[in-house]
Amino acid sequence: MKKSLLKGLCAILLLTGSPTTIHAQQSWTADNGNGTFTNPLFYDEFSDPDILRVGDDYYLAGTTMHTVPGLVILHSKDLVNWENISYCFDRFDFKDDAFSLRNHKEIYGQGVWAPCIRYANGMFYVYTNINGKGLQCYTAKDIRGPWQHHNMKGNIYDLSVLFDDDGKIYAIHGYGEVKCTELKPDMSGPVEGTTRTIIPEGNGVGEGHHMYKINGMYYLISTDYKPNGRTLCSRSKNIWGPYETRVITADETYGYHAVSLTQVPRNEKYRIGQDGTKFALGSVDKNATACTNAHQGGIVQFNDGSWWALLMQDFHSIGRTVCLMPMTWVDGWPMVGLENNLGRAPRTWFKPGTTVNQEKQDINNLETKAGHAPYVRSDNFDAKQLGRIWQWNHNPEDKMWSLKNGRLRLTALPAEQLMWARNSLTQRVIGPQSVTTVELNVKNLKDGDVAGLGNINVPCSWIGLSPASSQKGHIEYTLRCFEQLTNDTASMSVTLPNGKIWLRSIGDYDNDQAQYAYSTDGVNFQTLGRMMPLSYQLITFQGSRHALFAFNTKGKNGGYAEFDNFIVEEPCADRSQNIPFGKTFRIINKATGRPAVCDPHGILYDTHPNDKSKRTQFQLIDRGQGKVSLKCTDGRYVKVYGEGLAGDVRFTTHPEEAEVFLWQDYLNHDFMLFSLHNHRYVGKSPTTGSPYSMDYVGADPACKNGAVFHWEE
Repeated sequence: MKKSLLKGLCAILLLTGSPTTIHAQQSWTADNGNGTFTNPLFYDEFSDPDILRVGDDYYLAGTTMHTVPGLVILHSKDLVNWENISYCFDRFDFKDDAFSLRNHKEIYGQGVWAPCIRYANGMFYVYTNINGKGLQCYTAKDIRGPWQHHNMKGNIYDLSVLFDDDGKIYAIHGYGEVKCTELKPDMSGPVEGTTRTIIPEGNGVGEGHHMYKINGMYYLISTDYKPNGRTLCSRSKNIWGPYETRVITADETYGYHAVSLTQVPRNEKYRIGQDGTKFALGSVDKNATACTNAHQGGIVQFNDGSWWALLMQDFHSIGRTVCLMPMTWVDGWPMVGLENNLGRAPRTWFKPGTTVNQEKQDINNLETKAGHAPYVRSDNFDAKQLGRIWQWNHNPEDKMWSLKNGRLRLTALPAEQLMWARNSLTQRVIGPQSVTTVELNVKNLKDGDVAGLGNINVPCSWIGLSPASSQKGHIEYTLRCFEQLTNDTASMSVTLPNGKIWLRSIGDYDNDQAQYAYSTDGVNFQTLGRMMPLSYQLITFQGSRHALFAFNTKGKNGGYAEFDNFIVEEPCADRSQNIPFGKTFRIINKATGRPAVCDPHGILYDTHPNDKSKRTQFQLIDRGQGKVSLKCTDGRYVKVYGEGLAGDVRFTTHPEEAEVFLWQDYLNHDFMLFSLHNHRYVGKSPTTGSPYSMDYVGADPACKNGAVFHWEE
């Protein structure tokens, strides 16, 4: 199924030709428009989230590593719809060559990471670590800036900061052995001699700390990765301890397994490898949770009193992004999830401030407030400044790029390959599928120059052009697709009378694959190179990134390339028809490939794959807000009896007695049925032979535990 989906995507996008206009794009938003949301909040990278509430405003700070502008801050009023409103700095203010990709020095994955955002004394504070530079703090009276940089130094990272009631400021940090250090009020550094261990090694506590003081109690949210991912809470009546600890969520993957991790051979000249490096992609155990489940993030109380966790989760080659999860307080512990299913959380749930049985008129009002993405991804470069979505790969050389005449101009600077190319302009790829097209003018390139569209990752890839020769006033170019994983190049000669070409990246990021294409007229596209596997890696600690680049392979400054009409299309962004209302369909269990059947004996069971009889045909009853009841075309309705054990999923002839489920959209016709009665899922064991039950806690990473279904007409 995955291969056919990707082939279909490529065929459609090659046939459709030129992309739609800049302002007609629809982008992924978690908001379903009916009072519910579906995770992830963003289908692009946003790692190490920290959440802050100030009044009725919510702010989310995230890691930006080696890219600038750095330390991104989003704003929301409802925790579902977000807008990028600020970065803490435009460029790194350290003079070291590594921050600017000079002299083969780099800071891939070692810039700003795991930030902590706080508000106190009328001031916003964002704390982070920079490898080799220590603790950094950025302060501003206005969240939009300007921001002031304080280099606090000190070996404090992956931290949380608490402004306590007595005026003291504490930093919580460390892996395993958790420490607390007092900070100076002027942010000039730590208070010497104040570091103490508050949780000793041996308590199963990890890192990525988020400290809160709630009703006089200190709560520390942290994440551990040994042997796999878990999020924990430690609590104490005193900042210095002692603390007691318990797990508050584990194994919530929403059916996403780990992706291949890039393997770089030992003793490589550069830790990012180079062209010719024998990279390898690690094997994947699709059944294992590994460290890709929802983990590391903060918690917040919404203005209606409800509590929510915003945790990051690994989403394949996209990288790490954010999920919004309801919380339930139990005996003074903030547990992720809902009553009777603690530790897990639905992928689709009701937005903060929205009740399960919202009045119809209120829902109609909600639908008029369209959801929106945090960024505008497409760009025609007509503005005087770059859009907020764009980030440079390391510090740029500002004199070597410009916005002129509605185009982005990049001067080719010396580099032997893409990962060393300065002034590469990047933005996150967007899933689950997307197609990115850019118009490129290359008539001002010089000998040794190459310019194009690439993927900043380890290993990297790109499609680009170099001037080859000039004949009768027409310059002939070499069009190349380079894949660093295999060190393979697919190349061809093209003649461009006006020096213009369109380059395209076709990405199926849920299935970790991408392919390049090109067009000489902006209408008819052809692929170049193979369908490339994509990976994640612990070098840049980022997922795939689109890059507009121009560099010179002969060690000198070259000519320049001009980019225009960068357009991102998202075929899966419109999910309004994903729930099959008005359709008659079979329900196929993804664990067995067998359809559900309304057994004459009165239980929901399964049958052989070719059974398309009336008893395997279902329809949905719309209960509003994404809530559904299930009707078999023989006139019976699914009803769950008792505790929802195996055999309790049966039927009734009375529609008012039918079970009400919240439809969980897993995309591409995949779904789960979440009970609003016991907060568990309908499923059937693929091994025991038992009939359907309603006692599953969630999906497994491979979607093969019997609780994930596929609907087909």
